Amino acid sequence: MNSNIGDWYNERMRKIIMFNFVTVDGYFAGSDGNIDWHPVDKEFNDFAVDFIKQCDTALFGRTTYDLFAGFWPTAVNDSSLDPEDRIIAQALNDMDKIVITHREVASDWSNTIVWDDVDIERVNELKQGDGKNIVIYGSGTIIKQLTDMGLIDEYHFIVAPIILGEGKSLFEGNARTGLELIDSRVFKSGNVLLDYKTTSK
Repeated sequence: MNSNIGDWYNERMRKIIMFNFVTVDGYFAGSDGNIDWHPVDKEFNDFAVDFIKQCDTALFGRTTYDLFAGFWPTAVNDSSLDPEDRIIAQALNDMDKIVITHREVASDWSNTIVWDDVDIERVNELKQGDGKNIVIYGSGTIIKQLTDMGLIDEYHFIVAPIILGEGKSLFEGNARTGLELIDSRVFKSGNVLLDYKTTSK
């Protein structure tokens, strides 16, 4: 394939984008899965709204899906929440949600389907289909698998100004993967956005 044609094609494929808070020492959750250390304010919420508008599909591991399904489906009608949270809730309710798990999913959250494993052909078909980008929130096990398969196009880290000392790592045991910085931003809260695209291993 002509390289220019290949570049044109790849630019128009849907991207799989990991979007996660991480601590300065590299954890995306505490050892018990706790994420109460996420520094969230209006500036971040506005940013999160802008980001989610670029996506219409989400990939989840079972643990993260259960957390999301326990809060977001009804959040859209919760007047006690910030307007940005209700916008995010509506976006999540509307988008396609794919849960990758061997266990039965009891949730009736709209537009949810279940895959029993991470299949390269199926993920590539998803990327080649019509639509916006595909986001992964949390879901460390799924991120590990997709990273080693070379299927994640961009990694969006929100580095929080905190050291946990111990916790859950996103990439422990993964093969070496090259990344190129494509964007960054410093928030007033001390959060730092680092956006990378995948290069060669």
